[in-house]
Amino acid sequence: MSRVGKAPITLAQGVTVTVSADNVVTVKGPKGELQQAIDADITVEQEDGQLLVKRPSDQKRHKALHGLYRALLNNMVVGVTTGYKIEQELVGVGYRATNTGNTLDLVLGYSHHYVFELPKEIKVTTTAEKGKNPTIILESIDKQLIGQVAAKIRSLRAPEPYKGKGIKFVGEVLRRKAGKSASKK
Repeated sequence: MSRVGKAPITLAQGVTVTVSADNVVTVKGPKGELQQAIDADITVEQEDGQLLVKRPSDQKRHKALHGLYRALLNNMVVGVTTGYKIEQELVGVGYRATNTGNTLDLVLGYSHHYVFELPKEIKVTTTAEKGKNPTIILESIDKQLIGQVAAKIRSLRAPEPYKGKGIKFVGEVLRRKAGKSASKK
């Protein structure tokens, strides 16, 4: 069996899981509600405060779906209990980030501003302290959505390898390259 798939998902206090007839799993918790459609071959059972994902056979397709849906359901349970938070920092002279509601306004050294409308499921805050790089903080209960939005924001000005200028995740270690002067000896 899949090591990921056979691991039970522990349900925290206040989390309810319902599986509808058309294999849509709904997870409700203190932070909100998420839904995920599941393949008809995979079954989800709830017993003793735990969620178990089971597959009918050892076919390669069933093995792949087993681990996939177990991971997706676990991400949903974690999302509705604690939520997800991604922090990004803007490294570069004159780079700024401001937000009004769910609209993010980025100044990234281009001739124009990037105005980025975020989905309503994501809460955004920006900070700009003197002496520190501006940061963007994204919070949501949906791990897939927040990761996709963070990747899109990062792609607007990916960090370059020479000076490290661009949008990077807080704590991300960039592989730096030496400039032209290092090669002449």
